[in-house]
Amino acid sequence: MRDYDEVTAFLGEWGPFQRLIFFLLSASIIPNGFNGMSVVFLAATPEHRCRVPDTANLSSAWRNHSIPLRLQDGREVPHSCRRYRLAAIANFSALGLEPGRDVDLEQLEQESCLDGWEFSQDIYLSTIVTEWSLVCEDDWKTPLTSSLFFLGVLFGSFVSGQLSDRFGRKNILFATMAVQTGFSFLQIFSINWEMFTVLFVIVGMGQISNYVVAFILGTEILGKSVRIIFSTLGVCTFFAVGYMLLPLFAYFIRDWRMLLLALTVPGVLCIPLWWFIPESPRWLISQRRFIEAENIIQKAAKMNNKVAPVVIFDPIELQELKLPSQQKILILSLFRTRNIATITIMSLMLWMLTSVGYFALSLNAPNLHGDAYLNCFLSALIEVPAYITAWLLLQTLPRRYIIAGVLFLGGGVLLLIQLVPEDYNFLSIGLAMLGKFGITSAFSMLYVFTAELYPTLVRNMAVGVTSMASRVGSIIAPYFVYLGAYNRVLPYILMGSLTVLIGIITLFLPESFGVTLPETLEQMQKVKGFRLRKNTRDSTEKEENPKVLITSF
Repeated sequence: MRDYDEVTAFLGEWGPFQRLIFFLLSASIIPNGFNGMSVVFLAATPEHRCRVPDTANLSSAWRNHSIPLRLQDGREVPHSCRRYRLAAIANFSALGLEPGRDVDLEQLEQESCLDGWEFSQDIYLSTIVTEWSLVCEDDWKTPLTSSLFFLGVLFGSFVSGQLSDRFGRKNILFATMAVQTGFSFLQIFSINWEMFTVLFVIVGMGQISNYVVAFILGTEILGKSVRIIFSTLGVCTFFAVGYMLLPLFAYFIRDWRMLLLALTVPGVLCIPLWWFIPESPRWLISQRRFIEAENIIQKAAKMNNKVAPVVIFDPIELQELKLPSQQKILILSLFRTRNIATITIMSLMLWMLTSVGYFALSLNAPNLHGDAYLNCFLSALIEVPAYITAWLLLQTLPRRYIIAGVLFLGGGVLLLIQLVPEDYNFLSIGLAMLGKFGITSAFSMLYVFTAELYPTLVRNMAVGVTSMASRVGSIIAPYFVYLGAYNRVLPYILMGSLTVLIGIITLFLPESFGVTLPETLEQMQKVKGFRLRKNTRDSTEKEENPKVLITSF
C-alpha cells in the first residue's frame, strides 16, 4: 500500500504546478483581508455634536456656547450628546444677556440632541454611523455590528468544512467567494442599520468559509515541505496584504457605500481563477472518482515536465484513501480525565484571549492618535514580520516558551502605554504596534501547538473546538474598543493584563517540540508546571513528517 504523497512524489515538491496553486490560492485570500477588517472604516464614528437648527433665534455668542463642555482624557471638549435647552438660551439671547458674563452656564438645564447631530467630515465623508446616527443612545449598535460579523464567522466555521467534504473543495471555495462578494455588494443598498447588519452576518459566513476551504485545498494539493509554508506564510501573509489594501482604498474613498463597492471589485476579479485552480485530487479519490483525479495529476505532470505513469491511482492499491469510517468521538473526550480537561480549558483560554487581543488591537488602530489610515496600514504591515518570526521560531525552539515569550512581549508593552505622556503620541502608537506584533505571532502558532498536544483520535476536534473559542474572543473584542470612549488607556490595560495572564498559563502546558505525536489519550503529556518534562520515546519508529491536516475552524 502506498499513500497519496508516495503515489504523486514523481511530480516533485516545487514545480510550476505547485507554484501556481500556492500563489493563486494565497491570492484568493486577499479579499478576506479587507472584508474582515472593513468595519473599522465602514462603522467609524467621527467627532460629532448636537445640531442647533439654523432657524433657532440665537446670537452668535449663544450659538457658540450652545454645547456644554465635558472632561475627556484630562481636557475639556464639547459634549457629543447634550446641548443646553434651546428654549432657555433663545430667551437669554432675546434679552441680550451674554453667556458666561450674565448667565452661569453650569447652572443651565441641558437636553438631548433633539434635532440630530452634526458630524465632522475631516476624516470620513460618511459612515454607517453618520448615515443612521449610531451615537449617544444608539452607540451600542456600533460594536454590535462588528460582533455580529464575527458571529457570522463563527457560523461559517461550523459549516464550511462539512460543505467542502460533501460538495468538493473547489465548488465551495468559489461559492463562498460569491457569497462574500455578492452580499457585500448588496450591503451598498441597505436602507437601515438592521438590513446592513443582517447582510454583514452573511458576509462573515462567506469570509471564513472561503478562508478555510482555500486552506484545506492548498494543504491537500501541495507536498509536505510546501504545505507548512503555505499554511503559515502563504495564507497569513496574503491576508495581511489584503488588510494593508483596506486603508489605501479607504483613504481615497471616504464614502462608505462607494468604499464597499470598491471592495467588491477584487472578488469579481477572482472569477477567472476557476479555470486555473483544480479540484483536490485527494477529495476526488475519497469519492472514488479516480479518472478525474488522474486527469488533474496528468496535467500537473505536463506542467512540471515530468513523465507520469500510465496508471497513477490503482483503486485496489489505494483503498486506504477511501474516507474511513471513523470512530465516533464526542466533545466530552476532551474532558475525559483531569489532565486532559486541564489542558483543554487552558487551551480554550489561550485561544480566546489571544483572539481578543488581536482583534481589539486591529479594530482600535484607526482610533489611535494621528492619521487613522496610516495607523491601520501599520497595524496590517506589522503582521508580515510577525508571521515570519513565528515560522522561524517554530523551526527550532520549544513551543510553550516561544508562545509565552511573545505574549509577554505583547502584553507588557500594552501595559506600558498608560505610562506614556499624551504629548508622546508616536511612542503610544509604537508600543501598540509592538503589542500587535507579539500577539499576532502567538496567534499564528496556536494551530501547530494545539495539534501537537492532542492525539490523532481527537486532534481535529481539539483544534476545531479551541479555534472556535477564538471566534468567541473576536465577538467580545469590539467591546474592548468601545471602552476607549470612556478612558483612552483602559482597553490597553485590560488587553495587556489578560495577555500577560495567558502567557503565564501557557507555561503550564506540556511541551510538544521534538516529541512524537500522541496516538491515544493515554499518551498525552501531563501538565507539569514550569518544568519541562522529558518524555520517553515510544519503542516504535518516530514519524518524521506526521500527516496532520490542521484546518482553520
